[in-house]
Amino acid sequence: MSSHAEYILTLSCPDRPGVVAAVSGLLAGHGCNIIESQQFGDRVAQRFFMRVQFSGPLGHDELGAAFAALAPDFAMEFRLRDVARKPRVLIMVSRFDHCLNDLLYRVRSKTLDIEIVAVASNHPDLRPLTQSYGIDYHHLPITPETKPRQEAEVLALVEHYQVDLVVLARYMQVLSEDLCEKLAGRAINIHHSFLPSFKGAKPYHQAHNRGVKLIGATAHYVTSDLDEGPIIEQEVARVNHSHSPDDLVRIGRDVECVALARAVQWHAEQRVLLDGHKTVVFPR
Repeated sequence: MSSHAEYILTLSCPDRPGVVAAVSGLLAGHGCNIIESQQFGDRVAQRFFMRVQFSGPLGHDELGAAFAALAPDFAMEFRLRDVARKPRVLIMVSRFDHCLNDLLYRVRSKTLDIEIVAVASNHPDLRPLTQSYGIDYHHLPITPETKPRQEAEVLALVEHYQVDLVVLARYMQVLSEDLCEKLAGRAINIHHSFLPSFKGAKPYHQAHNRGVKLIGATAHYVTSDLDEGPIIEQEVARVNHSHSPDDLVRIGRDVECVALARAVQWHAEQRVLLDGHKTVVFPR
């Protein structure tokens, strides 16, 4: 089996008996070997979710056709990916460099299995960092008047680089509703998350003034509802009265990096399935 290709299948469908048997039977019938399988039935939504990683002798197109023939029997939505093909990622960033730098390093150190094909920014500041990794950098300035044209340039980059995922690594611009719809399910954002919530300028300083005990970050899919898309991952850190505002900023940046990297990794490994306004995440 070592010479066989390896694939990841994810699916969702109405929850009913026979789905697992049908999927495993199809794989067995085509000489495939299941490596990992996870499933979840949402009793509230009455929907079933499944992720299967397997190897087999067939090509992607032949397997895809087999599952396409099965799908109508279960009103099934499915996605099939060849593991050998790394997801192609476009990173968008403004001036903060910590999340971009973290993702670049994780890819170079082979702890994050994606291909960063380009970085786009509304500022030129991070061009040297990006190009030091041999990655294309696109400076796309934006004003309220040029926003539609700038977002059209973003979509042109997505098409040109055949991008699978857009990562907003502290990109400090709000995407239009139109762009959010065009990138639905394939754009991830990271933002700080506090209890209580602090919006506007210097949120970590606001948190310090209120004496918060936990700071955190949330990685989520991008929707037209600002910072309210389906949550993929969250990370928190405990702080206390001895931490200065600068300490909170430093700690906050660390948790932002961790939450975003996990979300990107899980999405790349097809461990995240949309379930309405939330997600089902199959852990490693």
